[in-house]
Amino acid sequence: MTQHHAELLMYTAPEPIRVANERWLARILEHLGHTRLNAETLSLPELWLSPNLLLTQTCGYPLMTALKGQVRVIGRPRYELPDASAGNHCSLILSRVDDPRETLPAFRHSRGVINSDDSNSGMNLLRQRLAPLHRDGRFFSSVGISGGHRESLRWLREKRADLAAIDSVTFAYLARHAPEEVRGLRVVGRSAFSPTLPFITVASATEEQVERLRQVMNQSLRELPDVVQTLGLPEVLMAGEGDYRVVLDYQREAQELGYSGLR
Repeated sequence: MTQHHAELLMYTAPEPIRVANERWLARILEHLGHTRLNAETLSLPELWLSPNLLLTQTCGYPLMTALKGQVRVIGRPRYELPDASAGNHCSLILSRVDDPRETLPAFRHSRGVINSDDSNSGMNLLRQRLAPLHRDGRFFSSVGISGGHRESLRWLREKRADLAAIDSVTFAYLARHAPEEVRGLRVVGRSAFSPTLPFITVASATEEQVERLRQVMNQSLRELPDVVQTLGLPEVLMAGEGDYRVVLDYQREAQELGYSGLR
């Protein structure tokens, strides 16, 4: 057996989601006859670029920036969840239910929070949505970086921020399995749709190897209907880097409107 890194770290909570992803990975590795290398000491960028990578998931924005040309796209997940379908998802732009502001323009000069500055759902899609609303290159009075979508939700609940963009898949998982994390929050707006987070492997993988990986991922899903139910993920669709050019289009749209940075 050969050893490889195989990790699905984009959606690791709540616990039923983490367990379902682990069961899916285990079945994939069983079919391929591979064993799993320990990746606990690797950062996400180190995992994405590891020469021992077999399978992981990244975000569409780093795929087209920091990782461009350095990994191969296996496919994209077809989630069937609220605000995520047919290989696309969006960001839900959230605030608190007790905030009297009802429209996005009303939140000008409010406090924003993002999960990271290289996130498509937390930053890039929000920037594109707010670009027509900025004044002199600014929309928010301040923008904090929380480190993760769940932390951004915490910032909203604790009144440390007023507006955040949360990946619709993350929100659906929390609403179903950890409703206390989204209680007291409401949707102010939605971003444009974007391709779901891509599954990737090493850049040196051949077309045949990529196709084999996608086939085994789908075979494993068919064999694990309870995993499909938990993840809301019936299929991995064929995809390539070109499908993610739209995230750079959204970046360019914001830049052309004079809103190059989320601030």
